[in-house]
Amino acid sequence: MAKVSLFNQTGASVGEIELNDKVFGIEPNESVLFEAIIAQRASLRQGNHKVKNRSEVAGGGRKPWKQKGTGRARQGSIRSPQWRGGGIVFGPTPRSYSYKLPKKVRRLALLSALSTKVHEESIVVLEGLAFDAPKTKEFLKVLSGLSINKKALFVTADLDENVALAARNIPGITVVSATGINVLDLVGHDKLVMTKAAVEKVEEVLG
Repeated sequence: MAKVSLFNQTGASVGEIELNDKVFGIEPNESVLFEAIIAQRASLRQGNHKVKNRSEVAGGGRKPWKQKGTGRARQGSIRSPQWRGGGIVFGPTPRSYSYKLPKKVRRLALLSALSTKVHEESIVVLEGLAFDAPKTKEFLKVLSGLSINKKALFVTADLDENVALAARNIPGITVVSATGINVLDLVGHDKLVMTKAAVEKVEEVLG
């Protein structure tokens, strides 16, 4: 099992913690990881694009000129697609872009993302993380103690409101619970900071 240092909230090392190889020590599957990222990004698309087709454009109820004898091409409506201001053919309509990957594929992608952080030595485990009040200044002290100056994902066992509120004004910092951990957040942040309780909870679910 891989061992990583265990830090307290001030950034001081207080020991080591062993990580379950079944969760944090697998060989990352890049193709599955890529599929999971694309699927998650697709589900975030609003899909609220809309154009008007021929039946929805106002006007055009009268035939613009008679069928024969004018020398011009026959026309039935000034709202036909070939007219300026006419309906749009095969234009986008509201739809959902989301699709589901198989459960085993989603699980493998999550394990691959976690293992990648361990292989890159980009994971930090905290003994605990809690604040008496939602103070951004206190969270900045934690970042300073851990020497974190890049984008970081903080994972706690359960979502602590004080921690979440203290971090929300800091650019590049995201706080999620262990049950809300996902591939896109893991890949999108340079550092992964987990509490000891969060590590145990993730290992219990995925191990």
